[in-house]
Amino acid sequence: MGRSEAQHRIEELKSILWENSRKYYVDNAPVMSDYEYDRLMHELETLEAEFPEYATEDSPTRRVGSDLDSPAGPGAELNARSDFAKVPHRYPMLSLGNTYNIAEIEEFAARAEKTLDTKFTWCCELKYDGTAICLTYRNGRLLRALTRGDGVVGDDVTENVRQISNIPQVLSGSGFPEEFEIRGEILMPYDSFNRLNAEREETGEPPFANPRNAASGSLKLMDPAEVGRRGLICTLYHIPDGSADFPTHDEALRAAASWGLPVSECREVCEGIEGIEAFISRWETERKSLPFATDGIVIKINEMAFQRTLGYTAKSPRWAVAYKYKAEEALTPILSIDYQVGRTGAVTPVANLEPVQLSGTVVKRATLNNADWMEQLDLREHDYVYVEKGGEIIPKITRVELSRRTPGALRPAFPTVCPDCGAPLFRPEGEARWFCSNPDGCPTQIKGRLVHFLSRKAMNVIAGDATIEQMYALDLVRTPADFYELTIPRLLMLDGWKEKSAQRFAESLRKSLEVPFERVLYAIGIRYVGEQTARDLARHFGSMDALSAASKEDLLAVPEVGSVIAESVFAFFRDPVNQTLIERLKSAGLQMSLEAPVAAGSDALAGKTIVISGNFSISRDEMKELIERNGGKNSGSVSGKTAFLLAGSKPGPEKIRKAGELGIPVIGEEEFFAMLPGRMDPVPAPAPEDGQLSLF
Repeated sequence: MGRSEAQHRIEELKSILWENSRKYYVDNAPVMSDYEYDRLMHELETLEAEFPEYATEDSPTRRVGSDLDSPAGPGAELNARSDFAKVPHRYPMLSLGNTYNIAEIEEFAARAEKTLDTKFTWCCELKYDGTAICLTYRNGRLLRALTRGDGVVGDDVTENVRQISNIPQVLSGSGFPEEFEIRGEILMPYDSFNRLNAEREETGEPPFANPRNAASGSLKLMDPAEVGRRGLICTLYHIPDGSADFPTHDEALRAAASWGLPVSECREVCEGIEGIEAFISRWETERKSLPFATDGIVIKINEMAFQRTLGYTAKSPRWAVAYKYKAEEALTPILSIDYQVGRTGAVTPVANLEPVQLSGTVVKRATLNNADWMEQLDLREHDYVYVEKGGEIIPKITRVELSRRTPGALRPAFPTVCPDCGAPLFRPEGEARWFCSNPDGCPTQIKGRLVHFLSRKAMNVIAGDATIEQMYALDLVRTPADFYELTIPRLLMLDGWKEKSAQRFAESLRKSLEVPFERVLYAIGIRYVGEQTARDLARHFGSMDALSAASKEDLLAVPEVGSVIAESVFAFFRDPVNQTLIERLKSAGLQMSLEAPVAAGSDALAGKTIVISGNFSISRDEMKELIERNGGKNSGSVSGKTAFLLAGSKPGPEKIRKAGELGIPVIGEEEFFAMLPGRMDPVPAPAPEDGQLSLF
């Protein structure tokens, strides 16, 4: 390669890498796989070594990717903050060099052995796929939590981190320094990730690509309480040299564990490259059974004195390296692309693939997210594409195999009209997705809203998609209010329905009149208003009338509500169609205020963090609501901050074991209810007046 060509390629690589670093760290919406990013980084390193005159200080080979910029882009949270205080790191937070090649690990180990020329050990541990965090403790109490930032300065996210259940506010044991730092990762377990993405899809928000992006986005939320509800956990793996004095890295982590800190347990002290390779081989399989994402192995020299001898480059330590497992991927052709309309009107392209085996499952479909994503992939019709599982969960298309492209292949044409109703599509400012402009006449949106209204977490009426399809086809329902005007004879028009089926549905609707206001608010399907936001709005305004009359300024006064949600709620209640819907639901007898549906709570559980496990006489959701209504806080994992484990029948053995290890009390349902001033069951709604509900 000539000098001019090298200079051009270096500048091109720098631009690509910085742009994708921003998408990864700031937008939380990566469009390039880790493997491809690392491959380009290695190419840039090689070129800069060969042509040092073109290597600059602002090169991504010499600087850590930064998360300090304002949240933006398709993966940004609606309620994300950009005004966190910027605090310098006492010790720079550098990144690790990495490789996917075991031969390069062997070379790294050989160089260290040659340089040190003495006996030493390695400490191998899992590389967690989360977002980096630095905790500072002073006199045994959590003082500060900083993100990596740009490696020199980080965002102060202390109040949000205090909500993560397994991070102790106060250390236990003894022997900890007066002040010290410890670093690790904030993770989102798979269960929490799946739950969060389901909620985002319900409220019309784009799902997170993987647990790492979800963890990073959650850590930057405005509301610390919402951070606590996201189910994040932390694992810690490094005390910087100088922050505490230990002879080895492993001994430092053992001490941290004795102080109650959630230290990485998946580690091993090894001697020589044979031990390293055995550790890598074992965890390539075993990591897949873990409840959170990992993407490799970190290999560190164990002795702190030898770490100091080897020192650092501008970007990474010379005494540690990461071996990254290459995500399993498969090459398969796109057969066709569907454009699906959701209940919020968002149009999502989905690729239909020739079935292919991937990570133990057969993959037939993969989302293409939005039109921008398709353009960034430079996709053509019937291209062969590489598919991998994002976080080893969700199939995603990572790149196109250009060598298999058919000459003259056309770009897929993203529709300009709704594929269901034919109405024009529009793209709101700041959005990555296109929406149908006909919410009141688009069959898919109408049916989606009906299904959502009856769903378990909304009105909890016994009916499925097939029932809604039939009701819609027979012109029995078009809005949620229509359900409450059905008659038994009309229900008997449904295929396969007999008197018993109709009466069962009628009884389910009758019970829905007792559903609390906050769930009614969630059920009506305001865009961006999920379960928690509906609860926050209900408790702030107290009634549907007060909420519908609220100005944008009134809505923004709710701590958890940002401008996007406020605009959506305000617009919903100014729409005459929605005004009519609310009046009809009110006439049907649904709960429209907090005055009747829920008995007053108490502070019986104030200050207590409670973990539930097993089956109870009421649903787990109801049990969690009961805890919150009595001042308690729900947590998904047992830690030193847990007040007690509430165990029903068939509790999780791991939670029972953890509670025993930490001395956390385990109580049953009867003992739990005895702690409360009375069962906080919903107060039955008054019976509807004659003629109010013709179905009954």
